[in-house]
Amino acid sequence: MEREELEQLLREEYGVEPDYPWLDAPDYGVFRHNANRKWFALIMTLPKNRLGLAGEGKIDVINLKVDPILLGSVLHEPGFFPAYHMSKTHWVTAALDGSADRERLLWLLDMSFEMTRPKGKRKKGGAI
Repeated sequence: MEREELEQLLREEYGVEPDYPWLDAPDYGVFRHNANRKWFALIMTLPKNRLGLAGEGKIDVINLKVDPILLGSVLHEPGFFPAYHMSKTHWVTAALDGSADRERLLWLLDMSFEMTRPKGKRKKGGAI
């Protein structure tokens, strides 16, 4: 999954627009819950070497909050890395170059959204 497609999905499925809070990193898009303003996704463009990848180019990535119990297994999958510039206990970085499994990425995106959701609310039409 590439960045543009993922950003469109975030707008359509989760009803959020990116926030660009850093002047020195204008392409770092933070996606937050509207109600509590907590982050559930951060999309960035990084030099490949920041993730330990070979090459001089850059790569689009997304940081997602994950259940710490699942973190170890996710990090063994292609396209997933210890979180860049966030807690490596609760967050993971996924490459947006097609190397991360699309279905796994979408599942983790939904998990991140749910884990950071305002307390007392349930997913998509569920009872409060």
